[in-house]
Amino acid sequence: MCCFDDCCCCGGCYDSFCDRCCPCISYDTRETIFGCCICFLVLAAVVLFVVLLVAYGFIRHVEVAVEAASLTRFALVTSPATALAYNLSLTLTVRNRNWAMSIKNTEPLEADYSFDGQRFDRVKLAGKGDVHPAGKTRVYHLDSGADGAYVALGNAGVAEFGKENATGLFQVEVALAGEVRYQAHVTKCKLAATCPLKLQLAPPGTTAVVFQKVKCKLAKPDKNC
Repeated sequence: MCCFDDCCCCGGCYDSFCDRCCPCISYDTRETIFGCCICFLVLAAVVLFVVLLVAYGFIRHVEVAVEAASLTRFALVTSPATALAYNLSLTLTVRNRNWAMSIKNTEPLEADYSFDGQRFDRVKLAGKGDVHPAGKTRVYHLDSGADGAYVALGNAGVAEFGKENATGLFQVEVALAGEVRYQAHVTKCKLAATCPLKLQLAPPGTTAVVFQKVKCKLAKPDKNC
């Protein structure tokens, strides 16, 4: 008859107690089982530590891209002040590359539009406190326009506009700016990315202009991020 049926605590018995409780298991066998259990627990602890370290110890910064863009109006007004009349549509994506960590906005996430280095509009994408889940991609559809968005181009900027207007191909930059905190981290990290776009002005009455996806360039992260 097996001694395991006689002693419910046999798995935890040791030394003299084991000798009385489980005489059918030799001392060497018990030592081997005990050593294997210790090794298993240590290995499990190491694996758990490595998993947590990989999941939360190293930040993988977001990927930002402009998937689609359409420019149907882009005209310069110089009187009484320099301004742009424009209609711009964008599909912009922000991907959280961390498989375990979510991202929380500690400041609103915004997109700036600029021409020849001068900002002419700013669009809010997400508010403060917004949470971006781990491994997810957020898609933002932006439709912006104005009859006279002020822009301080100066003589050089006006000349650049005339040059690009002659070809119908305009270089517009979209810049993302925000501040985030990664889950399990206390440091706030700046989020900044620039997306240089070359947009062909769509012919009147149409919006069918081929656009190649643009991967945005992230600014160098802070030391603690």
